[in-house]
Amino acid sequence: MNVLIDTNVVLDAMLSRSPFAEAAQELFIMAAEEKINAYVTASSITDIYYLLHKHLHDKERCKQEIFKIIKIFSILDVTGSDCEKALELPIADYEDALLAACAKRGKMECIITRNVEDFSGSPVPAKEPAAFLRQFE
Repeated sequence: MNVLIDTNVVLDAMLSRSPFAEAAQELFIMAAEEKINAYVTASSITDIYYLLHKHLHDKERCKQEIFKIIKIFSILDVTGSDCEKALELPIADYEDALLAACAKRGKMECIITRNVEDFSGSPVPAKEPAAFLRQFE
């Protein structure tokens, strides 16, 4: 199953943000064990680095954390066409629209995010981490 993981879910796992960390960390485990084909976008990687550095204040540790992400998740590139198509989607937030456009092009089965309602205009369905994980119980 090909899934695109939103930045907020990655940060939940990496920063142990309660009460979301447990489900997010379970997704990391599933990806590492290759039970799912989990992706993050290349643009999410830069956002994650920026937000981790803001929290950790340690460039070397941030680089190590990004390296872990790259080892666990596949990276879905962001194309100029994705940027254009995101503008055409009925999604208010451009970053979310870009994620949805990348998910469609990458043939993702779903987007895993805590902000499901923000993806109501997405061509790819969005699920919260806990709801996604219930499929595997």
